Order: sequence, then structure tokens, then C-alpha cells
Amino acid sequence: MIGDKWEEFAKRVKAGEDAGKVLDDLGVKRYCCRRMLLSHVEIIDEIVRFYEKGTMEKEDVM
Repeated sequence: MIGDKWEEFAKRVKAGEDAGKVLDDLGVKRYCCRRMLLSHVEIIDEIVRFYEKGTMEKEDVM
């Protein structure tokens, strides 16, 4: 399971650490697990933005 490692990974990489070293330190050895963290994209902020825009448009119509 790698879901519990995301927060630590993201925090450390954002602070400037090398992603490969962080994954090694977290014990993520298999390439399939490493790619899950390396290729993850946080899209929730994008989705929420469109949801909020749609909600505001509905309020303007009413």
C-alpha cells in the first residue's frame, strides 16, 4: 500500500528533495509503486473550481 506515503512524499519533494531519494527513504522499491507517486496529479482543485463556477451560474439564473 502506498496511499499513506503520499503526504510525506509530496511535502518532501515540494521542499526540494530528490523524488527518487524520498521514495527510497519511504521504502517504495517496486517500480509500479514508484510510478504511482511520481505520476500522480492533484486534480481536485481543478474539479472544485468548475463545480463552484457551475454553482454560481445557477444562483445567478435564480
